[in-house]
Amino acid sequence: MTQTIAPRVRTLVLLLLAAACALLAGAGPASAHAALTGSDPREGAVVDKAPAQVSLTFSESVSMDDDSLRVLDPKGKRVDDGKPSGTGGTTYSVKLHAGLPDGTYTVTYQVVSADSHPVSGAYTFSVGAPSETSVTVSGQGAGGGFVGGLYGVGRYVSYAGFAVLVGGAAFVLACWPRGSGVRVVQRFVVSGWLSLTAATLLLLLLRGSYTGSGKVADVFDLGLLGEVLQTKAGAALVSRLLLLAAAALFIAVLFGAYDKREDEERRDLAFGLAVGGSVVAVGLAATWAMSEHASVGLQAGLAMPVDVVHLIAVATWLGGLTALLVALYRGPADTPVPALAVSRFSRVAFGSVIALVVTGTYQSWRQLGSWTAFTDTRYGQLLLVKIGLVAVLVGVAYFSRRWTAQLAEATPAVARAAAARRAEKGEKGAGKASTKASGNASAKASAKPGTKASGNAKVAEKESATAKGSGTAKGTGGSQRAAQLARQRAAVDAARQKRQRDADPNRFGLRRSVLAEAGIAVVLLVVTTVLTQTEPGRTEEEAKAAGTSSAGSSAPATGAVTLDMPFDTGSQNGKGVVRVELDPARVGVNDLHLYVERPDGTAFDIPEVKVALTQKAKDIGPLPVAPDHITTGHWSASGVQIPMAGDWEVAVTVRTSDIDQVTISKNTQIG
Repeated sequence: MTQTIAPRVRTLVLLLLAAACALLAGAGPASAHAALTGSDPREGAVVDKAPAQVSLTFSESVSMDDDSLRVLDPKGKRVDDGKPSGTGGTTYSVKLHAGLPDGTYTVTYQVVSADSHPVSGAYTFSVGAPSETSVTVSGQGAGGGFVGGLYGVGRYVSYAGFAVLVGGAAFVLACWPRGSGVRVVQRFVVSGWLSLTAATLLLLLLRGSYTGSGKVADVFDLGLLGEVLQTKAGAALVSRLLLLAAAALFIAVLFGAYDKREDEERRDLAFGLAVGGSVVAVGLAATWAMSEHASVGLQAGLAMPVDVVHLIAVATWLGGLTALLVALYRGPADTPVPALAVSRFSRVAFGSVIALVVTGTYQSWRQLGSWTAFTDTRYGQLLLVKIGLVAVLVGVAYFSRRWTAQLAEATPAVARAAAARRAEKGEKGAGKASTKASGNASAKASAKPGTKASGNAKVAEKESATAKGSGTAKGTGGSQRAAQLARQRAAVDAARQKRQRDADPNRFGLRRSVLAEAGIAVVLLVVTTVLTQTEPGRTEEEAKAAGTSSAGSSAPATGAVTLDMPFDTGSQNGKGVVRVELDPARVGVNDLHLYVERPDGTAFDIPEVKVALTQKAKDIGPLPVAPDHITTGHWSASGVQIPMAGDWEVAVTVRTSDIDQVTISKNTQIG
């Protein structure tokens, strides 16, 4: 039976790893949780004179240092004073040098949002008219690279360690007290503590580099570590380490004094462990709630305790489920998990699911804000995946409850059969002992002085004395042989008990259903961790409404456009057609060609022609373009800068005499 289970276990584990890797691969670096919702000057704006400062507005409060907000001139030189300051709420500004020349300026920012995640980005604005710039803004990002990937691994391990530690301990205290003496359960809970402790230390060391330069060398910068300790995220990590020290004491008592107590004393100690363990678990969960999503945004005072309940419910359910799986598959044959323990865990898991539904509903409303965010934002899409996994997990748990009920019904009959077998063996053993005792008594009665039997008895006494002497000489070898035989008999008995346990169809069915539950739980835990690193749907929609794309992607090129615009200035020879060609009609540098023709199609010159580009939706422009005269009826301008995509108005002013002129316009889409 065990041989048939092992391949299935390996296959399911491989599938789970593949699913987890797929989710991790799609997760990417941590997304920004604070979005840029406004700026002054605005992105792509062309202002008449240089502003005195640049201001940025975010969707939530952020933390900055002297290099967080920079303004660069077309040559890449800083033109700010390097001292950003908050001007109220979520708006931050930095002053610029006086007398800045015309041209295109680049604003870059790298800050840390209130929920501890790094945020970065860049945009441009122009003074006077757009110009070429040597500053490259593409590919800028925070929280990526090797340090960012390692930081993400630490987050996954910390969540998994928390679930194993809290869920495993809760399973022992609430469902299976005798499990405190089972070695595999002890190792399981201790591994959760070790994983969470190691991950917390790793996150604390990586934090400064993760939110800053991203360099591996900065991981060991003690000065940077000191700055991290003064932040909200650093304080949360240190608090977590202190609570883990208390958790170590809890584990020592649970698997030490608690395991060695009798049932009455164990019940008294269990109450103290339950209270102390609950306090430690709530404290550990609060280190996440106080430093991430729940600590910012709407109703933070209510959201943080709700988040604590949500995390503990997840850990109790998923961690306890994994502890049950370990006990079912790796537990000793002489200490099987009783049906009563499985039934108790079923009730605990049901309560955890109710808590998850209630707290998850509130969190969804708070983070999404609208029904469309379920499908239009990455956070909403991941949340739909999580809801689906929870539904599947509850469905599989239903089958586990059925197997548990059948196992509970079968347990009394199995116990009665085992008792009958033990009684039968006892009767046979008593009969053999009685026969042996009777034979010994007869031998003693026949051994009278002066008889042959008496002589034989004396000979036997001498042989016995000789044997004792020989036994003393060979005592060491005999005791080793006896110990080896005892170990072999114990191994045979354990194998026999394991075969009998695995032969139970109800227990076998329960093991399979719990294994399936644990597999889904692993994927669910991965999705939950990805959610904590994803920009909330409400924030993403606010950014979109403000005209800022959190994804930062640019539209593809649309190709060259040609605009034909008839004109009539009202004078003699004042009629004609202006043809404007814009190539490649996309954001950045473009070439503009302008042709003037009479109604019959022949080219002719006019005294003056001017062009202006305007995007009214973003209040950009008019951006003047002064084309050079090339030949009869042909004007051209190269290096025409278009700062952003959208619907642009191309206005052409045609002057045919000293007093006769007209302005004509047409709209076109710039990619």
